[in-house]
Amino acid sequence: MNQITGRVDGIEGADLRGAVVRDADLSGASFREVVLNGVRMRGVELAGADIDGYIYGLRVNGVEVEPLVEAELNRRHPERTLLQDRSLAGLRAALDAYERMWETTVERVASMPPGTVDVSVDDEWSFAQTLRHLVFCTDGWLRWGAQGRRDDVFWPAGMPHSGFAAGSPGLGIDPDAAPSYDEVLEVRRGRLREVREYLAAVSPDEAGSPAEPPPWMDQSEAFVAAQCVWVVLSEEWNHHQFATRDLDLIDADAAAST
Repeated sequence: MNQITGRVDGIEGADLRGAVVRDADLSGASFREVVLNGVRMRGVELAGADIDGYIYGLRVNGVEVEPLVEAELNRRHPERTLLQDRSLAGLRAALDAYERMWETTVERVASMPPGTVDVSVDDEWSFAQTLRHLVFCTDGWLRWGAQGRRDDVFWPAGMPHSGFAAGSPGLGIDPDAAPSYDEVLEVRRGRLREVREYLAAVSPDEAGSPAEPPPWMDQSEAFVAAQCVWVVLSEEWNHHQFATRDLDLIDADAAAST
């Protein structure tokens, strides 16, 4: 069992499984891309905290939180419930809704001050980087996964998720790529068109056929083609939430400074 004592200014890349943190002050601490499965907290003070991620089986004061969060998210965002229908018709309906949702947000960004697309809030991706990441996700889950392509799959300027960014040799990703926003939009819209064309042409048998997940996934986990497209759409919804959250903060900051 590991123990942490004394003042710690930063911990990165450490194996802290089984660590004990006792009588510590973590006020203002930041946890990013960390695994907290099975964490037990007793006698803690948690006021004003902000948690964003995959939450399953979390109990707070004896109450399982995840069903409450899911219900509230669905109430606030009815379009999110489209992800519950994984049939081809359901996937097509979700794509239609999410394309409209994103186009509205792209129009919003176009009306904001120049340079907004490159603004990072709280070290999160900028709007342009978010779109580059969605291209990367589509390349991995549609092209590599559902379509089974192995040549010319990934856009060099795609944005891998942070856990995979350092482990993407052989995919043709250029970590120093700096595409213009116009190029990002063009490639992004092209990938959405590919998803739409795939869903329009795929048969139920093809949708249910085995698919190899992209290289960053556990290759022993079984996937079918329709699941791969569902992951693309899930990424679309989640990253739209992140993007609009940050745009709201940019707007609020601009209003406060006037």
